[in-house]
Amino acid sequence: MWVKHNKILLSKILLLLVILLVGGLTISGCIRGLQPIGWSGGVVADGTLFLGSIEGRLVAVSTSDGTRQWSDQITTTSSGGFGCAPSSAGVAMYGTPAVAGDLVYIGGYNGKIYAFDSSSLQKRWVYPPEGNLQPIVGGPVVALGKVYFGGSDGKVYALKADTGVKVWESSPAGDKIWSTPVIDDGTVYISSFDKKLYALDATTGKKKWETAEVGGAIATTPLVYNNTVYFGSFDRYLYAVDATDGSLKWKSEVEAGKWFWAKPVIYNNTVYAPSLDGKVYVLDAESGHELIDAIDLGSPVSSSPVLVDGSIIIASEEGKVYSIENNQKRELKNLGEKINAPLGASNGVVYVHTQEDDTLYALNAQTGVELWDISLSSK
Repeated sequence: MWVKHNKILLSKILLLLVILLVGGLTISGCIRGLQPIGWSGGVVADGTLFLGSIEGRLVAVSTSDGTRQWSDQITTTSSGGFGCAPSSAGVAMYGTPAVAGDLVYIGGYNGKIYAFDSSSLQKRWVYPPEGNLQPIVGGPVVALGKVYFGGSDGKVYALKADTGVKVWESSPAGDKIWSTPVIDDGTVYISSFDKKLYALDATTGKKKWETAEVGGAIATTPLVYNNTVYFGSFDRYLYAVDATDGSLKWKSEVEAGKWFWAKPVIYNNTVYAPSLDGKVYVLDAESGHELIDAIDLGSPVSSSPVLVDGSIIIASEEGKVYSIENNQKRELKNLGEKINAPLGASNGVVYVHTQEDDTLYALNAQTGVELWDISLSSK
């Protein structure tokens, strides 16, 4: 039975549930035998899609025919745990890479940010050059000549994009940051497990504001739209706050059956927010009122959806890819493989990274026809 006033116990139980939910996001030694496996999403730039593989490599895939190349493997040494001996394994990559100029950036669960040459996939720089930060789960973002990212140490970092030299670090949060920062009009927006959303000055890192504490941890990457920041929480509610000062605009009347993990999308002033209860909640962006009954996909959704030509493309953990059009779902493809990674999209094609075989699929976003698929393994 839950003990309402024991916040310490509640925090520990919540963290345990997170670990169990994501299937070993923390090192689990002999229980899994490996480091965390990662589930990187993909980003497209100039006809090439970049994403992290389970092996711990940055992979570049041609969007025209699925041919690939990969970087050297990034490895880390585990102390084992649960009586296991130390072992070396590929670094887990959970966040979607960022591309700017001739560089591709990606964060590792080993607490490092890497920059690779986009054409050769040779490593340009790594931060920190010595030692490690706490695990990095969210992806990096590039803006204003800087690379921004958050860490499990509750800090936000800004590095020079060309050299990786630290410009500033800020410690706004009192708990882990697993989300990807969002940069809008000179402001960094980022959420934390301490149940708050923060706004920082993108130039200096100085905190502009923080929201009031909500009812649960926040792992979702926020969405900024029309001077409003939207996010879901582990308390199973959606929130909208003013982007200028963080004041609450609305809290959803509807309560989801489980946590919000994936980033929501907005189309036609409507918020589409998938939940781990397997439903997509459809709310008015201005008021937060539920417009229709939640759309049931029948399986948890941890993969962030994408908007393609007016259709919301979304994938469930059981491996089905759907299109939501006019608030009606339509199954595009049943891949039959577990999907946790955020979806990617470009020029009418949606890219899906599956777990079991570390495979990337390219699907026509309108018809669901499979254009190609390729293993991300270098073997």
